Amino acid sequence: MSVITYRQALRDTLRAEMLRDENVLVMGEEIGVFEGSYKITEGLLKEFGPKRVRDTPIAEEGFVGAAVGAAMLGLRPVVEIMTINFSLLAVDQIVNHAAKIYGMFGGQTSVPMVIRTPGGGGQQLGATHSQNIELFYSFIPGLKVMAPSTPAEASSMLRAAVRDDDPVLFLENLGLYNTKGEVADDYAEPENDDIATIGRAAVTREGSDVTLIGYSRMAVTAHQVAEQLAEEDISVEVVDLRSLRPLDRQTFVDSVKKTNCAVICEDDWLTYGIGAEIAASIQEGAFDYLDAPVRRVAMAEVPMPYAKPLESAALPSVESISTAIKETLSAVGKRVG
Repeated sequence: MSVITYRQALRDTLRAEMLRDENVLVMGEEIGVFEGSYKITEGLLKEFGPKRVRDTPIAEEGFVGAAVGAAMLGLRPVVEIMTINFSLLAVDQIVNHAAKIYGMFGGQTSVPMVIRTPGGGGQQLGATHSQNIELFYSFIPGLKVMAPSTPAEASSMLRAAVRDDDPVLFLENLGLYNTKGEVADDYAEPENDDIATIGRAAVTREGSDVTLIGYSRMAVTAHQVAEQLAEEDISVEVVDLRSLRPLDRQTFVDSVKKTNCAVICEDDWLTYGIGAEIAASIQEGAFDYLDAPVRRVAMAEVPMPYAKPLESAALPSVESISTAIKETLSAVGKRVG
C-alpha cells in the first residue's frame, strides 16, 4: 500500500484513464497551461497535448454544453468547473440537457461525461465561493452524484465515473485535497480495475451505540468523532454515503436497525438538505427500531461568513456532532461520558 494525498489520487487516476482510453479528454478553465487551480491536471497538457487537454474560455455554459455534444458523439469528456458555485452558470446544460438527453431520445444516445468540481467552506473564500449545493443536483433524475471522502475512494470512484455511460457530477471538497490515505500500489495503472459501484454506501467503522452518517468531508469528520467518543466508551458506527444519487438507503437503514439511534452530519444547510432525505428514509425504513428521534447537524442557515471565527462557527464540527450524539444517547438512557 502507498500513502498519498486526495489530490494526487485524482490526478494519477485521471491520467491513467486517459492512457487507457483515447476518447477521454479533459476541459475547463486554466486546466492546461496553468495546470488547474488545484493542480489536479498537473502535467497532463505536456503529456497528452492540447487536443485532449483543452483550456476553455471563462464561459461555463459554453464549455459544459460543448462537453455534452462531445459525449453524445462518442467522446468521454471530463470537465473541471473551478468550483461548484460556478456550475450555476451551466445549470441549463447540466439539468436540461446532460441529465435528460438519454431519456428524451429514447436511449438512442448516452452522455458519458464527468463534471469534476470542488466545493465547501473553511477556506475563507466568502459566501459565493464556499457553498455545498450538491443537494440541488442530487434532486435531478438522470444525473449521478458522487462524493468520495478518501484518496482510495477518490481513485476508485473517479475511475467508475469516467467509465460510466451516464453524466456524473463528481464532488471534491476543498478541505480534502491535502488529506492523506492508503491506496493500492497499482492505483495509477491504466489496467487497474478497482472500480467503485456507483450508488453504494459503506459502513467504514463498526459500532453499536449510534449510527453516524456523512459524506465527503463530513465522512472524514465522522471518523474523528467516533475516535474521540471511543475514549468515552461510546461506540459509533460510521456510514459513508459516497453516492448521493443513486442513494444507498438500505445500508444506512440496516445500520440504524442495529444501533437504534441515528445522527446525520452534513456540510450544507439544514433546511431541505441531504440530511432531510436521509432522515425521511430512516423514518420509512427503520421507524420501529428507533429509540430516539433522528438528529441532524449541519451548517448555519446563513451565507458563509468570510471572517475565520464566524466561518468556523457556521460549519459543523467534531464538537457539535459529538454533542448531538451524547444528547441523543442520554435521551434514551444510554450512559455517556
